[in-house]
Amino acid sequence: MSLQIGIIGSGSIAKQHLAGLAKMDNVKVATFCDVIEERAKEMASEHGAKSYTDPATMFSENKLDAVWICLPPFAHGEAERQALAHKIPFFVEKPVGLDRTLSRELAAEVQRTGLLTSVGYMNRFRASIQRGRELLRNDPPILAYGAWIGKAPSRPGHWWTQKDKSGGQLVEQTTHTVDLARYLLGDAEEVFAFATQGFNPRPEGYSIDDASTVAVKFKNGAIANLMSACACGIGGGVFLNVHASKTCLRYTGWEHSVTIEQAGQDPEKIAGEPDIFALEDAQFLKAVSTGDRSLIRCDYPDGLKTAELALAANESMATGKAVKLSG
Repeated sequence: MSLQIGIIGSGSIAKQHLAGLAKMDNVKVATFCDVIEERAKEMASEHGAKSYTDPATMFSENKLDAVWICLPPFAHGEAERQALAHKIPFFVEKPVGLDRTLSRELAAEVQRTGLLTSVGYMNRFRASIQRGRELLRNDPPILAYGAWIGKAPSRPGHWWTQKDKSGGQLVEQTTHTVDLARYLLGDAEEVFAFATQGFNPRPEGYSIDDASTVAVKFKNGAIANLMSACACGIGGGVFLNVHASKTCLRYTGWEHSVTIEQAGQDPEKIAGEPDIFALEDAQFLKAVSTGDRSLIRCDYPDGLKTAELALAANESMATGKAVKLSG
């Protein structure tokens, strides 16, 4: 029997997942749900699936084994509630949401019910990241600095350029670097952040920052600086450097290839995997099929911690004060 899966949200990130899911044996993409009816119908037609405009109806009319929630940051809530109510394991794209109160309620319900969940921090599945984490267990990290630097957005009216909908670049995009900082250095204790504007044109509705820098203090004593920019067209990119006493990890590119330097040894290089979405999706489906939770690298409560770190940085940008993280 094929696993019956549903997809909520029919935008670009859903298509990234579909590229791999559609090729997997024993998987049937059975339903699509999107508030834009035409978009859901189009994707459903391509995959021989049913289309819906609200999650409640989709869940009640179908027997699904798992769902993918691929929604913009501002749109979370109802899809997760319905998955929880129907006890359907769900994969949710990052970040888990902008409303910390709502996300905490959902995380508490996930923990209470024991529902299997996974959050789309795909870089945790990379061999380069796992190797770095292994080394840092015996050589504790001291300092990290990373960035996600790119050019001005090409669609100024898109939800991504509205901070109340996306959370800004740090929350929606650099969240991957924020998550890796947590994954490699441990949970954060306090953040302080600055942001700047005025370099990109700001048409009506454009409210994200042009760049930001975030200082993070971790509970284990390590510190980090995480930078974002969506106004720099030259010399940008994605990177994260982590320094320990005897180890240096230099991650570069969206694929997070790494060069590892260790005292008295030749540099070690590990290339990033090209089909990382397919890898994380396959792991989630295997966990659904077998019940093996060790296959999950980031569940909903863990993903919430990454979102809360980035949202605390936003709060610091707004208030000019350091923000302590709870928990």
